[in-house]
Amino acid sequence: MSTFELARTDSIGLGGQPEVPGTGQAVAISACWNQIGVHGNGSCPELQKFIRCRNCPVYSNAAVRLLDRPLLPQYRKEWTEHFARPKQLAVPAKASALVFRIGEEWLGLGTQAFQEVAERRPVHSLPHRQGGIVLGLVNIRGELLICVSLGHLLGLESTPRGHAARRTYDRLLVTGWDGTRLVFPADEVRGIHRFQVSELTEPPATLAKSNFSYTQGLLSWAGRTVGLLDAERVFSALNRSLT
Repeated sequence: MSTFELARTDSIGLGGQPEVPGTGQAVAISACWNQIGVHGNGSCPELQKFIRCRNCPVYSNAAVRLLDRPLLPQYRKEWTEHFARPKQLAVPAKASALVFRIGEEWLGLGTQAFQEVAERRPVHSLPHRQGGIVLGLVNIRGELLICVSLGHLLGLESTPRGHAARRTYDRLLVTGWDGTRLVFPADEVRGIHRFQVSELTEPPATLAKSNFSYTQGLLSWAGRTVGLLDAERVFSALNRSLT
């Protein structure tokens, strides 16, 4: 018997034919790849034809016999216990919001509403639109977008607006909601904050009826209280102001 034929009758492990516990059945699985194959001494003559053991039918047949072994009672028991366990509800995914400041108030708005944070640039006022929510037009990458005052909508503006034809703000936040792109200025932008929805707390009733009527909850962030805005209500109000 050649070395190759002898290896074909060998078995994984101790070199005999291992018996499946509890069945009394022997499972003969060739392990020639570990002896004369690519993981052995490489003396198998079939390597010239198949290059690698994985291409050899001996390797494939061994895999089939391994998968066709009778299931162990312990295996059935483990999987039965696995599927019998009560299902655990997955932890809700974290939400995220961009944190920014308007005046003295720190606010957050869902990141899905934002498209870009632009550097400061002049905003061109529009005739007969002084003193309202609409601030004017701003050039963002060659596109003229309407710039609105979120602070005016929320009642957060602390300084009177001048009548100059151009004004410059520290940051301009480009938003996109329901197919409408708008820009609003912010005095400071601190980045994205991720949180669990369960972390939200209800705003005080007195605030909910005034400045925070567009707030869906409060967040604790960096030692500050951040009002998380309801994007649907905010953009619905902004769009109504444009008509």
